[in-house]
Amino acid sequence: MSDAKQLRKIVKQKYGQIAKKSTQLSNCGCGCGCDDSGKSDYSVFNDSYENLAGYVAEADLALGCGIPTQYAQIKPGHTVVDLGSGAGNDAFVARSLVGETGRVIGIDMTPEMISKANQNLIKIGYTNIEFRLGDIENMPVEDNLVDVVISNCVLNLVPDKLQAFSEIYRILKPGAHFCISDVVIRGQLPPNLQKSAEMYTGCVAGALQINDYLNIIRTAGFTDVEIKTSKSIELPDKILQDYLSREEIREFRNSDVGIYSITVTAKK
Repeated sequence: MSDAKQLRKIVKQKYGQIAKKSTQLSNCGCGCGCDDSGKSDYSVFNDSYENLAGYVAEADLALGCGIPTQYAQIKPGHTVVDLGSGAGNDAFVARSLVGETGRVIGIDMTPEMISKANQNLIKIGYTNIEFRLGDIENMPVEDNLVDVVISNCVLNLVPDKLQAFSEIYRILKPGAHFCISDVVIRGQLPPNLQKSAEMYTGCVAGALQINDYLNIIRTAGFTDVEIKTSKSIELPDKILQDYLSREEIREFRNSDVGIYSITVTAKK
């Protein structure tokens, strides 16, 4: 199996498990992901949604690293696509912004997440949200359809990021834009962090160097690329000790390597 296929399999399995166990995991603060026991706390990534219009507690599995709707300039009547929509958290917030005349499409590769999102949707009763099973590298969305694409700590998990951003470009209308929250790094992560499958689903090992990330966006054809927020993330020792020795943790802390949550916008 190729590395890309293996990574997709890992991510799909991990997030399927999180969806299935979302009742038990609702208080574990998984951030970008956690293991089956819920012991790996990545809540250092997550921002609180509780005061946002449209917030649905059952849809918030604490899997994000920002609030992309905050800078997405979503307006009433817009068509919005949420990539890696999970249990529907950002999609429901986006629905509060597009209103009755707009449309929200959530895309997720995990059947269990789609099922969870649809369960939440039935409870709420919105008729202008739909959740589609699909791959971000080959989206089930028509060309030139969308006013705004949002995503929260998901593009980082996609093996072929250029293809993902090219797909975003394809589905956006001319002049439309995206707003994406994601994790990037500055400097070289220790090898054991970089190669760890669990840290990949924890949104760290899959992270690109920030300049490489921005260059991929531009290569896909986007203009007006702008970082709206940048937040340094410090992984606690209880996470790092699963991958690094005490000496390696000390060296990592004293290095110039940084892990950042960013929210970035760009225009087609």
